[in-house]
This record gives sequence, C-alpha cells and structure tokens, in this order.
Amino acid sequence: MQHSSRLEISASAYGQNIAFIRSRIGSEAVVSAVVKGNAYGHGICQMVQVAEQAGIRHFSTFSSDEAREVLTSSAQPNEIMIMGMLHPAEIPELIEKGIQFYVFDFERLEAAIEIAQRVGIKALIHVEVETGFHRTGFDWHDRAKLLDRLRVNASILELKGLCTHYAGAETAQNHTRILEQIVLFDQFRAYFLENQITFERTHTACSAATLLFPETHFDLVRIGIAGYGFWPTRETYELIKSDLSPENPNPLKRLLTWKTQVMSLKIVESGSFVGYGKGFQAKRDMTLAIIPVGYSHGYGRNLSNTGRVLIGGEFCTVIGNVNMNAVAVDVTDLKNVQPGDEVILIGNQGDKEITVSSFAETSEMINYEMLTRLAARIPRIIVD
Repeated sequence: MQHSSRLEISASAYGQNIAFIRSRIGSEAVVSAVVKGNAYGHGICQMVQVAEQAGIRHFSTFSSDEAREVLTSSAQPNEIMIMGMLHPAEIPELIEKGIQFYVFDFERLEAAIEIAQRVGIKALIHVEVETGFHRTGFDWHDRAKLLDRLRVNASILELKGLCTHYAGAETAQNHTRILEQIVLFDQFRAYFLENQITFERTHTACSAATLLFPETHFDLVRIGIAGYGFWPTRETYELIKSDLSPENPNPLKRLLTWKTQVMSLKIVESGSFVGYGKGFQAKRDMTLAIIPVGYSHGYGRNLSNTGRVLIGGEFCTVIGNVNMNAVAVDVTDLKNVQPGDEVILIGNQGDKEITVSSFAETSEMINYEMLTRLAARIPRIIVD
C-alpha cells in the first residue's frame, strides 16, 4: 500500500548544518540533537539514524515517550535527555535504562532521590534553574534548599548538567532580557561552585542562542530548528548575516521535501463554485488538479485560496477550501498535466521552490508550527 504523499529527509543536508554549527561553537562542546515534536515533523526514528551518521551521540526530547523512541531507534550508545514531561511512575524505568532527565522542582527531585535509593542506581539528572523564562526551573531563593538536597544525596544522584532556557533569543527585542538571564545563570553557577557542587556539563543554548550568543555555548548546545535547516527567525539570520561567507550566504540547508502527485483533473465552467461552500467562484473556465493532501496531513485550512504547490516547475494556487484529504489547484495555464504527475508541497522543482517559511507568509504559521503539524503517518524516507 502506498501513502498519498511522502517526506524525503536529506542526510547530507543535515551533515552540512551540523558542520556549520560546529564552525560556530568549535570542537569541544557537545551538540545535542533536539528531536521533540516528532523531530520537528521529520520523524524521530529517521532523524536518530541521520544524526548518528553525522556523528551526533546526544539527543534531547521533551517527554519520556519521545525518549523511548530515541532509545529503540538508536544504533549507537547515545545519551538521551528528557527536558520536560515524565510521569513519576516512569522514573524507575528511566533510571534503570540510564535515561537522563531534568529536575526543575522539588517534587521531581525528591521522587528521583527516593526511587534511586530504592532501586540502588544513580539518577542521572540535569538541574534546571529559573533565570527569567518563568516556566520551569528552581528559583534563586530556593538555592540553599536545593544545594542541601544535592549535597546530602550526592551518593545516589549523578549531576549530568546545570541548565536553563532562554526566553526568545531569536528576537532582538528580547536580547536585554536574555542578557539578564545570562547574568543570573552565571550567579547560579558561581553559587554551586563556591559550595563545591559540580556538574558534568553546563548548557543553556538553543539554536538561536548558539548562533547569536557565543557566551552561552558552555559544554553543550541544544540544536533544534537550525539542525533541520531553518533559521529560528528571519531576524536571527539578519543579525549574523555579516558573519557569513559571501560564497555561502545561507549555510543552513532544508532537509525536508514533501511530495505527492496529481490524483485527478476537473474541468470547471466560469461561474461555478469550487468545493465546500462558496469560498471560491471561477471567473473563467478552469482546469483544476486535485491533490490528495489536506488538513489531516498538516496542510492547514488556513492555506485555502492562498497556498501554492509546484507542478511541472510552475507555481499553482490552491483553489477553494482545503479539505481533510484533498485540495484543488489551478492548472489552467499549464500544458499536458496528467494524473500521476509529481507535486511539490515543500521543496524544489526546476528552478522554483516552495519553502516552509512561505507557509508562514501565507498562513501566519511559524516554521516550527508548520513542521510539527505534518502527520506522523506520512512516510519519511531518508535520501542522500
């Protein structure tokens, strides 16, 4: 059985992106591949394989189910770090499997301590501190109590990392706030060092911070969107553009190409309404290509009458409302379009390209949202 569309994932593009990140951070810091959100829509199983080929041996997930998928997909002895959700009942299994996880409140810390004592295996933890993001992390006023719990339980806790998360490093208007966070994080680091508590690694940098704030690189950087070939924002690119080589002004390469095919053709007379409701009325006799992809696949309804695809190397506009499983596009001015012809939803065809950011321009979705909406059931195929 074949699916109505497929996603092609370029291993060579990922390798180029990691090489570019390496050129920014040097050879010492660990690159952790962030694979939350089904690897930003690229598929965790596929991206673990691709990342391993690029030399990555550290993976960051949001939740425990993602961590298990990384574990089962790994062909190498990788480090796996959960940055967000896990259930207390899962902690024994996580400890036994050597999966690392954030502790950002005393409830989780105490659970890790109690279970590590019970199973007789050290819990591999990353202590997240609150520096201004105001979502998760130990507050500055908790530092003495936190220090005491870490010191008293040193025999059953392995302190893999001290970390924080920045509140919008990709946007210049947030940079004063980011600089304040960096100062507070440094105060946390100094406090623990003064009290003889050391961590294996220090890490704070997401993709944007890695690109814009060299002082945040420390021992490990958490690379998400940049690894997949996208700038965190256009503003991020503009802020570092002057540092880039004129021979390679856009060093991040998109991994993902989304392909489908023409399912059928429909002749529509002038004055006819197309699809559900009255969202589009033909102003001339038209030929429409019906494409077997819709909002159930991640091609959002907000692309109705605005989205574009590539057929025969030409842009074709979505006509009418995007349906659950299909869209219609205008091929009136194309010659010899046939059922089975290739359709590019994201990617290149000839000298033209449909970018993920083009969806943002027409639908007000950011890259991250568009990518993570891609249905998990669409086949992901690794290509060179």
